[in-house]
Order: sequence, then C-alpha cells, then structure tokens
Amino acid sequence: MAQTHRPLPTLTELLELASVVSLPLNTRFRGVDVREAVILRGPEGATEFSPFIEYSDAEAVAWLAGAIDFGWQPTPDLLRDRIAVNATLPAVGESDVSAVLDRYPGCRTIKVKVAERGQSLDDDIARVRAAREYLGSEGRIRLDANGGWNVDEAEHAIHALAEFDLEYVEQPCASVDDLWEIRQRVKYMGIPVAADESVRKVDDPLDVARRGAADLLVIKAQPLGGIHSALDIVRRAGLPVVVSSALDTSIGIAMGAHLAACIPNLEYDCGLATAALLAADVTAEPLIPVNGSIAVVRPLLDESLVQQQLASDERDVWWRERLERVYALLVSSTESTGRHAATSSTSTLAPIGNAAT
Repeated sequence: MAQTHRPLPTLTELLELASVVSLPLNTRFRGVDVREAVILRGPEGATEFSPFIEYSDAEAVAWLAGAIDFGWQPTPDLLRDRIAVNATLPAVGESDVSAVLDRYPGCRTIKVKVAERGQSLDDDIARVRAAREYLGSEGRIRLDANGGWNVDEAEHAIHALAEFDLEYVEQPCASVDDLWEIRQRVKYMGIPVAADESVRKVDDPLDVARRGAADLLVIKAQPLGGIHSALDIVRRAGLPVVVSSALDTSIGIAMGAHLAACIPNLEYDCGLATAALLAADVTAEPLIPVNGSIAVVRPLLDESLVQQQLASDERDVWWRERLERVYALLVSSTESTGRHAATSSTSTLAPIGNAAT
C-alpha cells in the first residue's frame, strides 16, 4: 500500500492538542510510583509522547517522532487483530508475586525484572521461583536485567536462574560488547539473549544484530521513531522480535499493538500488557489482557478521565517546555535530512539479514 505522509504538525498545533497526565501505578516500577505522559490528539487518533524523565532532549526526539507518526500518519496494513502478551513482574518481594500476576488473566508468559539496584541475586531467585510456581511447568519465564549486570555477574546469575526453564534473558549487560561476550558464554545452555536498550538507546539500532550480540530484539515503537521506522529496523535486522511497551498509557500500548500487528512473523508473546500496572488510565476501555491477549484497537480518550488525571500546573509547564525543546530538535533533524524524521532514522542502514550466528 502506498504511504502518503502528512506534513509535520506545527508546535502550536501540538501544544493546543496536548494534555499532560499523571497516572499512579499499582506497583512501583522502574523506581517510580507515577507515570507522566503527554497525550496528543492527531487526525489519526490519540497518541502519546512519554520519554522517561531522565532521558535527554536529544534522546526524546525519537519518542516525539513516534508520537507524531502514530497520530498523524496512517498505519500500515494490519496482519492480525489480537496480540498475545506477557505479564510483567516488577522487582517485588516473593510474597507479592501472586497479587501482581493476578492482574494478567490468561497470560502464559511472565517477564521478571531482575538485577534491581539495592537487591541481591537471592532476591531475584526468590522472585523467579515464585513466578515459576505461579505458572506451573508449562508457562514461559523470561528475565529482564535492564543492563544491570557485568559479564561475570550475568553469567553467574543465568547459571543460578537456569533451573527455572528460561525462555530468554533480556539485556543482561549494558554494552553491545558485553552482550556479545555473555551470549558466547551461555550459548551452550540454550538460553537466548535479547537486546532492548542496545537497540533503542544507541545511534545505530542494528549494530547489535550486525555484530551477532543477540538472538532476538525487543522493539518499542515510540523510542524507535514510530511504527514505520520500527518496521524498517525489524526488516533489516533479520532476527525474531518481541514488541514491548515503555510503561505507556493505553494510548501508547495501542501504538505498540499496531506495530506488532504489522509484523509478519511474531514468534514470541509481546510485552504489551503493562497497562495492568497502572491504577488509572485515560480511556474507559484500557488495553489490559483478556485470555492472555490484547485487541489491536485505538482506544477512545475519555475526556473526563483525562481531566481527572491532569498533572499539576508545575509538571504541565515542565512537559510543555520539554515538548517545545524536543520539537525544535525534531524540526532541525527533519530539515537536515530533507525527509520526515519519523521514517528516516534507519533509511541509510543496509540490510544485514540474520547476522546473529
């Protein structure tokens, strides 16, 4: 299907269409109890700009490109109408595992957060054991260390946790060099290594695949510049992928679900059930799992819920000023390349096929 791109919206248009919301979490996640996001209203529907607070303006450019891509550009053809999803288990104590996982009805895959700062490997073992007991022998368990281990720590931890029948380990180490090293060390165990931050937080999102440092990639739509840009990365990487979210509202989850629905071969359950971690949302029909999957839909904003969850005046100003700065960088990037930033981030990268051997 031919793709016709609308022009980049103006900053005035974005600001007029923006609402800054602050959503409480059911469980502390990534060190936060509240998730803030800018909800935008585009011609294609609601979209979301929500780079994490600590991210620089330069890093947030891709997130804004992704938000504009979903709100202003038509989505490619969809290949499925539901996406199988995994439960996400934050770094909670083992006594809290069941209560968290009960929010994910029908999910047969659990992503367990490990390597949490201030916790020990014993904490990780207890949490993963409790998750395995909750699932039983047939469910799948994957780990996410968010780059929290060095190579030796990762090797030790993977050995200690292997008894729980791991599907894969996501971003065990921070750098691509270390990912390559740990992949070599644990290859004989048959435990794949997945890359997340080494795809979305680097200048070249395909470097990890080109260097054979991962068995699969974790893809997130907003941090990679949107659905069209992420699909190009998937095509060029030639590796299996898992589409995941970044603790989004159901609007951001919908962006990820539409991305997943466009990928021909989707071998793994996707990390798109994190709306279950939110105690509030911006739609009356949040994208939480039903029988282990979510629908590929664009949820309608519930303006009364948006009003209830508006951020404080101080946070509203902070986000709008951030949006202005990031927009200026996006425009500069667009002018320097002469093409729409939401679809240009991988256009110069050559196809590499299945490089991770």
